[in-house]
This record gives sequence, structure tokens and C-alpha cells, in this order.
Amino acid sequence: MTGFALSRSVFAETPAATATTDAKALALPNIVVVMADDMGWGDSAAYGHKFIKSPSIDKLAARGVKFTQGYSACGVCSPSRSAVLTGRTPYRNGVWRHLSGIHKAHLRASEITYPELLKGIGYETCHVGKWHLLSKPQFNNPDFPQVAEQGGYDYVMATHNNAEPSHKNPRNFYRNGEPVGEVQAYSAPFVADEAIKWIKEIRDDKKPFAMSVWFHEPHKPIATDIKFSEMYPEQDEKRARYYGNISQLDYALGKVMDALDEEGLTENTMIVFTSDNGPLIGEGGSVGGLRGSKRSDFEGGIRVPFIVSWPKGIKPGTVSDTPVIGTDIFNTVLDMVNIPLPADRTIDGASMLPVFKGEKADRKIPMFWRTHVSKAECRIAMRVGDWKIVSNDTMDVFQLFNIEKDREEKMNTGKENPEKLEEMKAQLTKLWSDIEKEGPKEWWESETQKPKDGKLSY
Repeated sequence: MTGFALSRSVFAETPAATATTDAKALALPNIVVVMADDMGWGDSAAYGHKFIKSPSIDKLAARGVKFTQGYSACGVCSPSRSAVLTGRTPYRNGVWRHLSGIHKAHLRASEITYPELLKGIGYETCHVGKWHLLSKPQFNNPDFPQVAEQGGYDYVMATHNNAEPSHKNPRNFYRNGEPVGEVQAYSAPFVADEAIKWIKEIRDDKKPFAMSVWFHEPHKPIATDIKFSEMYPEQDEKRARYYGNISQLDYALGKVMDALDEEGLTENTMIVFTSDNGPLIGEGGSVGGLRGSKRSDFEGGIRVPFIVSWPKGIKPGTVSDTPVIGTDIFNTVLDMVNIPLPADRTIDGASMLPVFKGEKADRKIPMFWRTHVSKAECRIAMRVGDWKIVSNDTMDVFQLFNIEKDREEKMNTGKENPEKLEEMKAQLTKLWSDIEKEGPKEWWESETQKPKDGKLSY
């Protein structure tokens, strides 16, 4: 597999990556990927919550397409984020587990991200909010590639993982490698304000742009401005805090949407809104009646809100039951700007552009999940069409569900459908074998990836 620098140079020489005139550049779509943290499939009015007020999310859905079967690529956060950037299932790209402390897993240097490819055709790129694709000792450490280099960003304001010591008045943001200091604000509105400042004051308005806005909310410890928790006087304190936290996130999303409106950018900007995984039920999150929650490969852990708005390319008010997944964002972005997919690696995603037109996605590789902290019964899963197979870590116990008929996964139909079960088992076994060959066991044991003096070789 080629290294990162080589891949960049190869793409820089392709016709799609040559310099464009200002007029052509401005015709290219802007890309804004907004990600919530631990937000459940049922955690908004748009997805049927009876109490949560989410006018901005509702407005975004009214402007574009709401996917009722949208998925994160993993039941925990770091892996699912890596899949969005690379189009590759997390076990392939090196971020096969969450990176909350000290760990050798990382987004490896050979990976190619869509912001990096967009820069090659003249885009300006920005990341604001949570990052979580480095272990904590590596973040803001000059001995390791940082957010800008890992992700392909010109401008960065980020935290490693959660905002600390709280999502109220955090003090662990870094802006382009320099500490921001304590912030007198709640995290989501603060992140939104940084995004707005970049949109209005910092970016080159003669270039198209790609921006990642990765909020911390509603991840615990939940910190909610009282003006949002007071929106729910009929709820107990805990639920008012959680529901208000979603409304706080929704307010921040709305601020970014308003800024794009004010700058005249909405028509040709694709906004993707999703979550990194399902919710923590004990905090007040809702899976909308699905089975499981965060850290599970049952639907509640991986089915998430997934809304895409792009007035220039999507009919407003569309609702789609076509399954899509976080890895598809990579393919979709490249398809929108006619950049070919990298040919030297497996890309797991599929472009959503046909789905935007009411057609089927051309999905060559099945949706796949492996969540290292899932319960034993649901460590691995794969979906093909309406069928989903769920297995344990050793892949010797299998459950088969027809998700279209049984989204709550109440009926294991393996005994009633032995041929389908065997077909799915064989497909899952082959797929996992292919993924494992690219995964951490193989590449970590290579000389180039072994730690040297306690430091990772990228």
C-alpha cells in the first residue's frame, strides 16, 4: 500500500486536481459535515421524539433528505469518525477502538481523507470541535501528526475528546496548535461561533470549502445552559438537562445554518447532519424503540439521525428508507466533485448521489460493524439488503434479522431461514477475512508501525 505523501502527489497530478478559475471553483459545492456525539436515533422531533424541541434539525430535514435507516460505522466514536473521513470501515484504517487514553490505535498515515483530496482541487478546509483520532498523549504533541496533517485541514480548533473539565467553560481547545484557554461558553454554541467566524472572516471567499463541525453534545458529562433546560418544565431535572442539551446542540446547528444563509452559500452547500453512534440510555437518550444503545451493534447502537441538505441537488422534504452509513460520506463528496476513488485500497462506502435522485445506491461492499466494546452477543454485524447478521467475537454464534420487517430485532429468524443464514455467514466470514488482512494485527506487527522509544511511527 502506498504511503500518504505518495498518494497526495498522485492525486495532485490528475486532471481533476488541476487549478481552476475562480468561476469554476465557486461552482463546486461546499461541504459541511456536522456530527453530534452520542445522539440517539430518536433524539429529535424530526425522528419522532414527543418532547424534544429541535427546530434547526427539523428545518434541515425539510430542506433535504431525512434517512430513516442511516448508520454510524461503529457503535463508539473514534472508529465511526475515522470512517467518515476515509470511506473505510474502521478496522481497515487503524482506528478500530475509541481513543480515550493511551493506545497504539490511530488514523494511520497511509490513509487518505476527503478534505485532503478536496484541497488538491482548490478547496479550503476547516475542522472545529471534537477530534478523537489520536490517543490523548499524542494530541497537540509535535512528535505526532496532528489534526491538520491527519485530516487534511487548513484551519483547526479542536479538543482531543470531550471538552474539559466540562462542556461548560471548557479549557482544552487548541486553535492551530495553540491553547485557547478557558472559554466562557457552552461547547456547542462556542464551536458554532468558531465555524461562523471562519465562514465569514477567515476563509478565502474565492474558494469552495469543506468544513467539519463536530459537536461534543450530548456526550456526558452533560452541561446545559439553563435557558435550554427551562424549555422542559414538565420533565424531571435529569431529562430536562438532556432534552435541553439536544436543543442547545440544535441551536448551535441553527447558528451555522443561518450564517450560510447570510453569506448566500446555502444553495450550493451540502450539509450532512449525523451522530457518531447511538445514545447512552441512562443519560436520557432515545433509540426510538430500537434494540441496544451506544457500544452495541444492534440497531440502537448504530442507527443514528442522518440528514443531508443540498438545495442544488436534493428535493426538499424527501424521506428515504434506503440504508446509508458514515463511510458513504467520503464516496459522496468525491462523486460530487468528480474525484476518482483511490484505486490502491478498499473503499467500503457508496455514493449517495443516486439516492438523492430517488435511485438505488451502488453498494459493492456490505455494511459492516465491529465494535470492540460491544456485549459478546453483538460484537460483529453485517447488513445486505433487508437482512442483517449479528455475531459474537469468535463468530460461532449467529443471529439473523430482517430489518425491514423487524427493526427492533426481536425475531432471530435463523432457524426459519437456514439457507439465508448460511449465505450470510459465508459472506460475513469472507468480508471479515478481507478486512482483517488490512487491520491492526497485520500492520501493527510490521517494522514500520512498531513503537520506537515509546513513540508511534506514522
